[in-house]
Amino acid sequence: MPSEFDPVLHHFSQYIKLSETLKKELLDRLSFQTFEKGELLHDADKICTKSYFILNGLTRTYYLKDGTEISEYFSSESEWVNSPKSFIGRTKDIYSIDCLEKTETFCLKINDLGYLFDHFPEMERYARLSMGSVFGHLMERITSQRFTTAKEKYEHFLTVYKGIYHRIPLGMTASYLGITQSTLSRLRAEK
Repeated sequence: MPSEFDPVLHHFSQYIKLSETLKKELLDRLSFQTFEKGELLHDADKICTKSYFILNGLTRTYYLKDGTEISEYFSSESEWVNSPKSFIGRTKDIYSIDCLEKTETFCLKINDLGYLFDHFPEMERYARLSMGSVFGHLMERITSQRFTTAKEKYEHFLTVYKGIYHRIPLGMTASYLGITQSTLSRLRAEK
């Protein structure tokens, strides 16, 4: 019989074997939280103490530079989102996270995650494997930003965000790519 927790349990099971004990401890610590479109999931002026597993919806992680919002990355269904440096280091950093759509999540507090790491060694394996895929994505992004043309950046964006790029506003896409909206419009017209 399907459960509301199936998506998050499936996510973990892609990386580790979930014992019944770990499953129970994990589910006891997850809380459901909904955010409306435009609502902040995390404010850069605060320390990030929660990580959110997205069931439905879309978020943007961004920072402000000279009053302009710079989009850093987007997260959607079956992904975790938080402000990593703030979450891990328990300090403020530059990133805020807002919801581009109504977003339903499971929330896990940093202290609860710490408990799971302390009591279940397989959670260390989960962290290592899941962070490896995030690290690979970030390295690709850096390479794309530094060594490719605007057209190649856009093609990379379409590949990375193939299931959701059509849900991301053009201005935020241009900001993510580091190009103007008029350049983005020209690139889209060429497709």
